[in-house]
Amino acid sequence: MFLMEKIVTGPLEVNTYLVADKATGDCIVIDPGGDAKGIVNLAEKKSWTVQKIVLTHGHGDHIGALNQLKEKLKVPIAIHHEDASMIEDGQRNFTALMSTTVEAVADELLKDGDEIKLGESVIKVIHTPGHTQGGICLLAEDMLFSGDTLFMHSIGRTDLEGGNLFQLLRSIKKNLLVLDEQIRVFPGHGPDTNIKMEKMSNPHLK
Repeated sequence: MFLMEKIVTGPLEVNTYLVADKATGDCIVIDPGGDAKGIVNLAEKKSWTVQKIVLTHGHGDHIGALNQLKEKLKVPIAIHHEDASMIEDGQRNFTALMSTTVEAVADELLKDGDEIKLGESVIKVIHTPGHTQGGICLLAEDMLFSGDTLFMHSIGRTDLEGGNLFQLLRSIKKNLLVLDEQIRVFPGHGPDTNIKMEKMSNPHLK
């Protein structure tokens, strides 16, 4: 069973999630957009032990606190192999255009179907290319962390490097909308939703 906390970070208000195994308190950080101190403080407040930083994709607004967290926590960074080179290059990940350039090397390269073991629980990696080629979603029992793939009543933009609208729509319809309708969806920006709502009312998926 999982526990989850959200903190909104960075200038573009990224939803950063801490997801913990209830039995052990082992935790991952998903998409640290900024505020490394706030993320660490939240984990300490909950008595959770961060084991890994997992990135849904390589864009700069989702990695703003990456270097600081890595330094503070001494934990590995995991990202899909097709986006790994993006976080190494401040120009490609856009942080060179932001207040602080972020460049980091991934410790773990993920692929579709991988399982991230967290204490007594498992988080499944779902490859959903289209926003970027290495975009992923993370399924933790009844919670889907959708990055910039799927939002409430919207989808990710496809006009940046690696973006492809047809591919994104296919990823969502083939890999996400087939999930249980009651699964809650926690996107990279904005409010949470669920699979049923997006199947019924997302105008981009009609």
